[in-house]
Amino acid sequence: MKAVLETNNPVLLSAAVDRLAQEGIASVVFDSAMSAIEGSIGAFPRRLMVAPDSESRARWALAILAREVESGALARSITAMDDDEPAR
Repeated sequence: MKAVLETNNPVLLSAAVDRLAQEGIASVVFDSAMSAIEGSIGAFPRRLMVAPDSESRARWALAILAREVESGALARSITAMDDDEPAR
């Protein structure tokens, strides 16, 4: 397995796992149980792992995700989805 992301940010990790799944890339989160040991203070980053033959595709998909996050495109698409929901 190859690490393609190390982060303490659970939202970013979730978005990365989802993006890889959309691209058909299987991934596994390592070190998620460390929060029980560390007291959930975020001292140890979680690692997103992929098979060695998927590493370059995974890095490409995560680079696009990073650009979307930095540009605000991801936030705009989430807001647009919220706008489509029926009023309560």
